[in-house]
Amino acid sequence: MATLRAVYANLKPPGAFGCFDKAFRLVRTIQHQAYDAAFDPVELTEARKWYSSFTESSLPKGQTTYSRSSGPGGQHVNKTESKATTVWSIEELSKGLPKLIRSALRSSKYYSRRNDSITIQAQTQRSRSANTDDNRSKLAEELHKIYRERVPGTTSNEKIKKYEAL
Repeated sequence: MATLRAVYANLKPPGAFGCFDKAFRLVRTIQHQAYDAAFDPVELTEARKWYSSFTESSLPKGQTTYSRSSGPGGQHVNKTESKATTVWSIEELSKGLPKLIRSALRSSKYYSRRNDSITIQAQTQRSRSANTDDNRSKLAEELHKIYRERVPGTTSNEKIKKYEAL
């Protein structure tokens, strides 16, 4: 038990909203505060501004390779290379993204650790260009998802006044 106490004594608090008490339970230390108060306001403003002006056409081109797709399709599948695999390096993607989203790119389901990039494949269409466009739209959807997960909505003035009154 003494070893366990030594381990817990060296732990850092789990975040801005809590710490450990003597029974090693998580205790919330800041009870009356808006959720987005823990974020840097400059980073939040940057992310919200980016999201309001974000379009699929603003994404970098990436490197696309083509190969033969699998599955049904008859002779067309066997003769053409219509499967599109597009790779965007994290460094290339990060240039146009705000800091809050940039830090979450490596947690994406499309992240490839081997070459530190986002890799997306599409083979649902019969043409190369349609599959390439599919890849771009999947990347745009993934960035929208990351934004929704990482950036909180704006807090209304009513809620801010409510929390200040407490």
